Amino acid sequence: MDQPTTHRTEQAQTDNSSKSWRSSYLAFRHPRVITMLFLGLSAGIPILLIFSSLGLWLREAGVERSAVTFFSWAALGYSFKFVWAPLIDKLPVPVLTKRLGRRRAWILLSQFSIIAAILWMALTDPAAGELSLTFMAMAAVLLGFSSATQDIVIDAYRIESAKKDLQAMMSATYIAGYRIGMLVAGAGALYLASLFGTEKDAYVYSAWMWTYMIMAAVMLIGVATTLIIPEPAINREQTNDYSSRDHLGFLLLFVVAITGFITTFFISAELTEN
Repeated sequence: MDQPTTHRTEQAQTDNSSKSWRSSYLAFRHPRVITMLFLGLSAGIPILLIFSSLGLWLREAGVERSAVTFFSWAALGYSFKFVWAPLIDKLPVPVLTKRLGRRRAWILLSQFSIIAAILWMALTDPAAGELSLTFMAMAAVLLGFSSATQDIVIDAYRIESAKKDLQAMMSATYIAGYRIGMLVAGAGALYLASLFGTEKDAYVYSAWMWTYMIMAAVMLIGVATTLIIPEPAINREQTNDYSSRDHLGFLLLFVVAITGFITTFFISAELTEN
């Protein structure tokens, strides 16, 4: 190969590389891609508030190690979210679906449930007795269920909101946001609890209370994102007229799913103790 041909080949490779970087940069600036970064942050917050951060809180509060291990069952919602995923895909959320659309309504509902569960945990001192520990377990179950629900709907939103050429970048930014959320709820929560004065041998309930309240406040980033973003066009084209029978069916199926999840949680607790 002569020198001019080699030069043209190298120039073509350089041009293709530049175009690839430019297209990636433009894709990253796309509003849908940026949206997934913030939704990923919202999805990454809850999981460590059930696992490592909560585990350390319970150990500092003097809760038995067996009980601390048992709390990890609260995350069963992540493993069994395929059970209620079809319900979320088809059923409306009363009032919210008409105002926001199917996907945004479910995302917002799950985010409010996550915030409520985190605040419930913040206002419960596990060292106050067996009843408080039970309330903490119930809040953890609600947090696991709500977080798994949010994951389901965000994934559906991602698929429906953009074309295939943006899906890879949207997945990447979602994972990046998820990791950031985990850092905030993991290392960030532990730093805040320590900053507020609690230690392994000097348990301070108020430190953990304010830490979890701050984590609930961080979830407002996800709420704001959900209120700002548009509903996918595929869902805007669908009718939002639902009958009372639809709403009743939604309520009954939701109650059955929640009841089954909580029952499994507490039956496993009894089996663990025995």
